[in-house]
Amino acid sequence: MKFLINRYYSLYRFLLVVLSFVFLCVLSTEGFAQEPPPRPVEVTVNQNLGFGAFSHGASGGTITIGTSGVRSSTGTVIPLNLGYSFSTAIYKLIANPGTVISILNGPDVSLPGSNGGSMSLHIGASDPATPFVITTDPPAFTLMQVGGTLTVGNTAANPPGNYNGTFNITFIQE
Repeated sequence: MKFLINRYYSLYRFLLVVLSFVFLCVLSTEGFAQEPPPRPVEVTVNQNLGFGAFSHGASGGTITIGTSGVRSSTGTVIPLNLGYSFSTAIYKLIANPGTVISILNGPDVSLPGSNGGSMSLHIGASDPATPFVITTDPPAFTLMQVGGTLTVGNTAANPPGNYNGTFNITFIQE
């Protein structure tokens, strides 16, 4: 009887060792999967940067649109509410989740006026602040807002009219 118990005990130990080995092999196996290929960031202009109507006063100054859409001014520039809208530039970004996006603002640009003169535009900060990580899965998008500051001269330098132009923003994805 003692021989039979020892034999079962030995068989039990053997099976325990084999099953433990198999279990450890299964646990230590790593799974590999290919990550999705990089997707170039897609950028779509959703809204243009606009400063609305304002009066430049005797000596001029600046008018600024912050990333939250708030308009402020310095010097003798007075923001006017005459029905002309003001807004941040808004971009729709589509990229793979986890993509890090940084922006590089181009140099200040000169905006020519419809009645002569020109104003200088400086592109400001963005919201979300750069760099930021895309967290949405395509086709969902991330909105990014960009503000700016317009330097306005006096009446002689900047006669009333429309001032238009373009600016460059470079989107860098990592």
